[in-house]
Amino acid sequence: MSKPILHGAPLSPFVRKARVALAEKGVDYELDPLVPFGAADEYKKLSPLKKIPCWEEGDFALPDSSAIVAYLERIHPEPSLYPKDAKQFARALWYEEYADTKLAEVCTTPFFQRVVRAGLMKQTADEEAIQKVLAEVMPEVFDYLEGELDGREYLAGGQFSVADIAVGSMFVNFGHAGESVDASRWPRLVEYLGRVHGRPSYKAIIEAEKAALPS
Repeated sequence: MSKPILHGAPLSPFVRKARVALAEKGVDYELDPLVPFGAADEYKKLSPLKKIPCWEEGDFALPDSSAIVAYLERIHPEPSLYPKDAKQFARALWYEEYADTKLAEVCTTPFFQRVVRAGLMKQTADEEAIQKVLAEVMPEVFDYLEGELDGREYLAGGQFSVADIAVGSMFVNFGHAGESVDASRWPRLVEYLGRVHGRPSYKAIIEAEKAALPS
């Protein structure tokens, strides 16, 4: 029986999110490093929005990182990536959504401009756009996460969960873009990210990505 396939470029924070979940659960799969820009029309049959990642398992195809992680939880329930308590489960979903939207705005803007646009597309990075996000959006977002981490090792349910996978994934792109979190202003966030990114599931992926970054 052939292995399931995860379609998507490794540097995507959403692809990474699925990959970390797969690593945590010890699921074997093949990675198809597909880039969504200019993807073949055939890919639209798997992912109607032509976005990444997309999970392909035989004749079953499932796009969207959140859907993929939720599916993996059902077929590979251990270790669980969702808190059992209903309220904490809901909080984990909220942090995942916050990471995929508002935090993504902060972390992927410098990444797109410096890594994708300048490094891969050989165009000029829009540093003005980067500085605008860092000055006007980043402080409020990082302040929020710093407050949520008060007295917590992980974001929801006292366990490593999909919330931490989603948040941690965005910050990997932030680092790839040459940015870092100011430890003097957001010490809990820095400590938390060290804990999340230090997990074996994250560490191996981050090291491989750094080696593949465009110079």
